[in-house]
Amino acid sequence: MTKLNQNLCFEDVQNVVKTYIIQDEELKLIEKAYLYALEKHRGEKRLTGDDYINHPLNVAHILASMNADYETICAGFLHDILENPDNSREELVEQFGEEIVALVDGITTINRLSFNGDSDSKLASQRKILVGLTEDVRVIFIKLADRLHNMRTLWATPSASQKEKAKETLDILVPIAARLGMNQIKSELEDLCLRYSKPDVYFSIVERLNETKLERDQSVEKMIDEVHHILEEHGIKHKIKGRSKSIYSIYKKMDKGKRFNDIYDLSAMRIFVDTESECYLVLGLIHARFKPMPKRFKDYVANPKPNMYQSLHTTVFGVDDKLFEIQIRTYEMDRIAENGIASHWSYKEHGSNVKANIQNAMEQKLQFFKTIMDLRKEESSDEAFVDSVKSDLLKESIYVFTPKGDAIELPNGSTPIDFAYRVHSKVGDSMVGAIVNNQIVSLDYVLKDGDIVNIKTNKSAIPSKEWMNIAYTQQAKNKIKSFFNKADKEEYLKKGEEEVKAELRKRKTSFHEFFTPENTEKLLAETKCANLDELYISIGNGKTTATLALNTVQNNNDTKEELILKKVTEREVKPVQIKDDILVEGIDSLKVNIANCCQPIPGDPVVGYITKGNGVSVHRITCPNMENVDERVIAVHWNDTVSKKYHTSLLIEAENSKNVLLDVISKTSSGDIIVDSINTLKRTGDTSLIEVTIRVPNLEKLRKFMNDLESLKHIISVERLIK
Repeated sequence: MTKLNQNLCFEDVQNVVKTYIIQDEELKLIEKAYLYALEKHRGEKRLTGDDYINHPLNVAHILASMNADYETICAGFLHDILENPDNSREELVEQFGEEIVALVDGITTINRLSFNGDSDSKLASQRKILVGLTEDVRVIFIKLADRLHNMRTLWATPSASQKEKAKETLDILVPIAARLGMNQIKSELEDLCLRYSKPDVYFSIVERLNETKLERDQSVEKMIDEVHHILEEHGIKHKIKGRSKSIYSIYKKMDKGKRFNDIYDLSAMRIFVDTESECYLVLGLIHARFKPMPKRFKDYVANPKPNMYQSLHTTVFGVDDKLFEIQIRTYEMDRIAENGIASHWSYKEHGSNVKANIQNAMEQKLQFFKTIMDLRKEESSDEAFVDSVKSDLLKESIYVFTPKGDAIELPNGSTPIDFAYRVHSKVGDSMVGAIVNNQIVSLDYVLKDGDIVNIKTNKSAIPSKEWMNIAYTQQAKNKIKSFFNKADKEEYLKKGEEEVKAELRKRKTSFHEFFTPENTEKLLAETKCANLDELYISIGNGKTTATLALNTVQNNNDTKEELILKKVTEREVKPVQIKDDILVEGIDSLKVNIANCCQPIPGDPVVGYITKGNGVSVHRITCPNMENVDERVIAVHWNDTVSKKYHTSLLIEAENSKNVLLDVISKTSSGDIIVDSINTLKRTGDTSLIEVTIRVPNLEKLRKFMNDLESLKHIISVERLIK
C-alpha cells in the first residue's frame, strides 16, 4: 500500500485492480465510476491545493490495495458525490445500481456526523458509526480508506484540527481496523496519529531509528542470508522480507518504561512459504540453528485470532547475538493478515450466492460483528452503548475456550459471568456455577488467556443482582439488568391490574362495564399510555394510582394534586416490626426498638441503649441524645438481610409553590420510597418548612432521594430531622 499522498491517475488504480478483478463488465463499471466522479468534482480543490479528484483516486487505490470488490471500489470513487446537494441520488442509482449507492449512502451518513458538539451528540454520532458496521462491513472499508488518505494530507489543516482528528482516529477507527484484521491500515493510521498528536515524540523516534538504521539493516541482511541458506539446503521454496517496526508500537513500548535500545524486536523479519506444514518445518529449522527466547513463541496458525489472523511468532538470538522477531506464514495467511476481512471480497468464483455466502461466513467468524449486533439490539442509551463497545470490544483481549474448543474473545479482566453471557443470554441467566480447566471456580474468578471454561446451568435458576458487581463487561451487566427489568415489569403489570380491579370493586362497577372502547380510548389518552399493559405497569410501579386513572373517565371533582396529597396526609403511620433486623451482640431474643428521636435506617452506624423495662433502644451513633451516655450502652448492628423499609423524617426548606409537595412525592416513585405523611410546619414570607416522613430501605436510597429533592428548583435545602 502506498504510504504517501500521491497525485495518482486512473491507470494506477486500474493496474492494481486488474491483478485480481478480471471480469470485463466489472472493470468497465469501475472506469465509469471514475469518469463520473471526475465530471462531478470538476473545478473543485482540496485544502492541499490538489484537484479534488485526487482524493477519490487515492481512496480507490487504497481499496484496490486491500483487494476490495468492484462495488466497493466504485463506491470509493463516488463516496463524496452525495455531499453536494446538487447531485441526485436517483441519477446515481440509475447509473450504478442500488447496491453501490447503498455503500455511498452509508459513508455519506457517517461523514456528515459532527464530532464537535456536546457530549450527548458526540456519543450518538459514535454509536451510528459503530452500528453502521453491522449493516454492510464494506462501508467501514471505505471509511478507513477515506480517513487514511485524509490523515496523509492532514498537514494542510490547522493544528487544533489535526489533534482532534488524530484522537478520534485513534479512539474509534484504529481499534476497528485492528478487529477487522486490517493491520496495514491500522499501523499507518497509528503512526500518523502519533505524528499529529505528539509530533515531538514522533520525530524523536524517527531520528533515533535513522541513527541506527544502517547497523540494523546490515544485521537484518546477514540474518536473511543465513536463514535463506538454511531453507534452500532443505529445498523449501520461500520468500523473506525484513520488517520494520512501526513508530507507534515503539512509542507504546517506551511509554510503558522500556528504553529504546531494549526494544529487541526493532530487528524483525517475515518468512513466506506455500503450505501450513512448511511453516512448522521452517520454525523447527530456525530453532535448531538459533536459540529461541523463552516465552516468546506464539502459534496463531493452530489457534487463529478471531479476526482470522494466522502466523507463527518466535524471537531468537540471531547473527551477532542480536535478538530477531521472526514471523512465519503462508502467502494466503499474509494476505489476510494485512487486509483482514477485506481480502475475502476479492472472490474469483462467480455465482448467484457467492457474495452472500462469503459475507455470511465472515460474519460468523468475526465475534466482533456478532457482539456489536447483540449490543445494538439491547435497549440502552447512546452513552451506555458506546461505553460498552469501547470497554468490551476495543480494549486488550484474552482468548478463552468452550469445552468444544471454540474460541471466545473477552476483554482482559472478564469473569465466568462475562463468558456465560457472551455465549448466550440464556446461558448467563441459568448459570449455577463454572468449571475452569477442570477446577470449580468462584464466579468472581478472573479468566486468563487460554482457559477452558465450562458453564453449569439449571433451567430453574435465575441470575443474582450481586452479579452486577462481579461482571466485568458492560454487555453482561446490561443483560443482567435487562433480566430484572423484564421481571419487574411483569410484577408491576400484575400488581397494577389487581389494583384497577380492586378500585372498580370499591366503586361497584364491573371490569367489562367500565372498559368500553370509548372509556378505554379516553383513559389511555388522558394517562398518555400506549395500551392497558403500559397503564397497569405505571400503576404497579407507583407512578400513578388506580384511583387517579379511573377518575379521568368518571370525572371525580378532586384534582390530581388534591387526591395525592389527601391520600398521603390521611395515611396512618404504622410502626415497622424490626424482629431479627437488629442483631444485639451476644444476646438472642431481646426486645429491640428503633429510637423515635433519630430514626436510624439500614446503613446507619448504630448503637444500643438498654432501657428500663422496654428492651434495647437503637440510636444512630451521631444522635445527640447518646452524646454523654457511657453506661447501659451495648453493641448492635444491622442484619445483612434486611428487606423492610424503615421510617425516617426529613426537614425541607422550600419556596412557596403549589407544586412543591407534588414534586416531592413524584421523586419517590423511582427510588423505592413511600411517603407516609407531609406536614407544613412553618411559612415565612416566600418560604416554607415542611416535615416529610418516609419509609426507605437503606441509607444509600435515602441519600439518592435527598439529592433528587435538592435538584428540584423550588427546594432550598433538605436534611434529616432529629427530634
